[in-house]
Amino acid sequence: MTHLHPWFFERPLAHRGYHDVASGRPENSRAAFVAAIEAGFGIELDLQLSSDGQAMVFHDYHLGRLTGEVGAVAPRSAAELGRIQLTGGAEGIPTLVDVLDLVNGRTPLLIELKDQDGALGRNIGLLETATAEALANYQGPVAVMSFNPHSVALLAELLPDVARGLTTCGFTQEDWPLVPQATRERLKDIPDYDRIGCEFISHEVIDLQNQRVIDLKAAGAAVFCWTIRSVRQEAEARLSVDNITFEGYPAAIGG
Repeated sequence: MTHLHPWFFERPLAHRGYHDVASGRPENSRAAFVAAIEAGFGIELDLQLSSDGQAMVFHDYHLGRLTGEVGAVAPRSAAELGRIQLTGGAEGIPTLVDVLDLVNGRTPLLIELKDQDGALGRNIGLLETATAEALANYQGPVAVMSFNPHSVALLAELLPDVARGLTTCGFTQEDWPLVPQATRERLKDIPDYDRIGCEFISHEVIDLQNQRVIDLKAAGAAVFCWTIRSVRQEAEARLSVDNITFEGYPAAIGG
């Protein structure tokens, strides 16, 4: 039985919302999420943890790239983060609860929990708990994922009826310098998929010909990919995936 709503196969997923700073829509902003809904897209978004245990919709571990502030996200409270304006927009950093209230089931949400351990290890739990609490009464189509299989395993316990998957890639040292080599070598083969009850992976587009990805799809896994940035790249990816996460152009509705 799949928990993935049909919309996850029909609506391209706007990466961090349908963002465009030139139009006043920063990534992971309410404005970007509203734009995605209005355009008929699904939404992919990211979560970080505040100092007071709230799931915040924000991609980076540090504030500098996306706001006028400096320093890490984690030492700030949800209220403090909510007052920090996103660069290029007119709003602060939202909580997951804020975004759930805004979306209200109108489009699918693919939620990625960013690794809080730092090395894709076992030191997790607070963000997963905050996410589960926020989603407890949400009725819209939603799925959760993480690069960290320990995070996804815990989500299986906390949210057994919510579709879950792994965010995956080739796990190169260049992209993952803080992750031990043994961990990277293990994770690139996606060994935890069945053990933690996944229904899908979201795999890096440049690595879609990975034999393990091909084998998982043949065995019935849904395969999404990240991040598509052109019509041509989309056309190529759709030959082997069930849906795409995209940014920077309007993807094709319905594939």
